[in-house]
Amino acid sequence: MTTNADTVEAAASTTARESTSKGNSGGKAGWFLLGAAALLAAGSIGYNVYDGGDDSAQTADSGDNLPTIEELRAAAEASTDDARPWAELAFAHFERGEFADSVAAYERAIEIDDAAAELWSALGEARVMALDAASAAADPMPQSALDAFAKALELDPTDPRARYFLAVKQDIDGDHNGAISSWLALLSDTPPGAPWEGDVVRTIQQVGAINDIDVEQRLATVMEGRTPEVLLPGSGTAAGEAASPSLPGPSAQQVADAGRLNPTEQRNMAVGMVERLEGRLENDPSNIDGWVMLMRSRMTLGEPDRAKQALNDAIAANPSRAGELRTAADRLGIR
Repeated sequence: MTTNADTVEAAASTTARESTSKGNSGGKAGWFLLGAAALLAAGSIGYNVYDGGDDSAQTADSGDNLPTIEELRAAAEASTDDARPWAELAFAHFERGEFADSVAAYERAIEIDDAAAELWSALGEARVMALDAASAAADPMPQSALDAFAKALELDPTDPRARYFLAVKQDIDGDHNGAISSWLALLSDTPPGAPWEGDVVRTIQQVGAINDIDVEQRLATVMEGRTPEVLLPGSGTAAGEAASPSLPGPSAQQVADAGRLNPTEQRNMAVGMVERLEGRLENDPSNIDGWVMLMRSRMTLGEPDRAKQALNDAIAANPSRAGELRTAADRLGIR
């Protein structure tokens, strides 16, 4: 069986020869990034996007207490209305280099939930990595993958994995400056400390070096412009312009303390505060401002399903104000 490493080596070798004859070394270098370096960038951008970088994500063979591939498949086959077991099986196959199986599992996940951008972009990634050496050399970014990435961006224009791979397509097509600009835009929108952050930076640097494009000043400008957000209920984007005076947020000291934490510690602090907010709402379910803040906080933490549940709980507790709550949810992008 041809492994992905073999595919990458063969494709890189073939495209290097083509670049010599066609004078297009930079474009073909894009495939090299998509191959060898993509195991850094694409793999990190991949499941970390779907699962929010959650270290507890269950994948096969990564720990004694985690499910085997057979157990993941059994769970997936038992699921008829939940895409996540199929997505978990797909990623387990992806980690094992079983890309065709990963494609099949992602396709089953999308049959259940075709409105999840992250599933479409994951499918596109798996389709790229499933190519054999000959196919990769002929067309490293097949139309089926491009279609999946386009669908992901139709559903969510901010999807980082789809944006990453479509920038790779720009590089393959010879638009190296355009690709670098697209990756810089992605980096600008990437939360500091995101699992794929360093891989995007390395991709920009590598493509710049291969094509004699100076990227360091542009990189520095983007990095300097990215200020870590403090993800605390009642502060920053977690509260938004509708932060309520009737539901106090964190103290100035708490905000300052959070700003000194690394992203993982900051998120853990935010999660704890959101859980306490939920507890307060159990005792005071009529606090509409509190429910709106909870929905905002869940969206800021990248938990749209839990934001939707907060909306449902708020409406159940306050049926006479359902319209107001739905309007607030719509502004937050909760569907």
